[in-house]
Amino acid sequence: MKQLLLITLLLFLPFSYSNAQESVVVTESTLKVAGLGEEAFYYGFAKGDEIGFDFSEANGKELKELEIIELPSSSKFSDYKVKKVQDKRIKVTKTGIYKFRLSNSSLGGRVCRLKIQRIPASENTRIFDSSVYWRTVQDTTYTTKQERYLMHADTAIVKMTDQVAPVSSTSAMNGNPNKTVVEFTLPEGTVSWSYYIGVGATGEKAYDGARDKFVNTAAASVAKLPGLALYGINYFSKAQGEDNVKYWFIADWDNVLLFKAGKQFYQYKSGDVINEASQMKAPNRGKVYLGLLNDNVMDQIQVNVHATAITVTPVWGTRQVSQMHVQARQEPYLNALK
Repeated sequence: MKQLLLITLLLFLPFSYSNAQESVVVTESTLKVAGLGEEAFYYGFAKGDEIGFDFSEANGKELKELEIIELPSSSKFSDYKVKKVQDKRIKVTKTGIYKFRLSNSSLGGRVCRLKIQRIPASENTRIFDSSVYWRTVQDTTYTTKQERYLMHADTAIVKMTDQVAPVSSTSAMNGNPNKTVVEFTLPEGTVSWSYYIGVGATGEKAYDGARDKFVNTAAASVAKLPGLALYGINYFSKAQGEDNVKYWFIADWDNVLLFKAGKQFYQYKSGDVINEASQMKAPNRGKVYLGLLNDNVMDQIQVNVHATAITVTPVWGTRQVSQMHVQARQEPYLNALK
């Protein structure tokens, strides 16, 4: 009679209890999900496993959402405003990683009890490692964009002034001052410029002589004054003569007025010459003011002023370029699948 009773009890035991004897506890814990917070857990399961899942909120309060996801994005179970989940079973069709997500939308925390089990399909997978490991992987993508680039630069020679400036003597009967100002504008893109100042026929003869000498050189493709502006090579010799001129390159118009008024003014280059030529690297924009003064008591002088600029104009184009973007992210993996 006792044997019959024992057999009967065994036959009517819940099937889940039989399976529970074979289950492997993956995790069993109590945790707090912070207000407006979320917690996630990752575990691996072998093909043929059955996942056993139990959940309860310790104080009988609702948790906004509970979800079990087979990575990367296959939702296997979800519930909203959940207080308790008992003996939930999920069949594992392929070895992989599952994410258990607990989301709390309340301001107050939720104390959650969680138990996750795996019921192996056979003894062969009982020792399966459910631990999930993380590694950094880099995702590389490419985009194209329009890029502006320098195709080439055009170099040009620009004559700024080529004139004869009369400057009266210190005792001119017509009352003209013994000062004058020559002005010219540096063109856009000026990288260097040169000037020549020469008094009277002697100064102009030295200018023409330099031209003839320059034409006989290997650099004959560039005129004498542009050659000075471009290369800094001076083919102008010092002239011999009686007449001279004092000159100043004056900073701006306010200082030009001071120069004309006989007051102290700011200048960045000066000389007292019969003739002179020089390359200038600065200024390279705006107006240039050249103040001339004749200290001859009796005679007016004629000052030859020549100025040439070298300009460089960039020519831009556009082209398609490929840009590489590398973004690092964390990727879960199982040792069993390495």
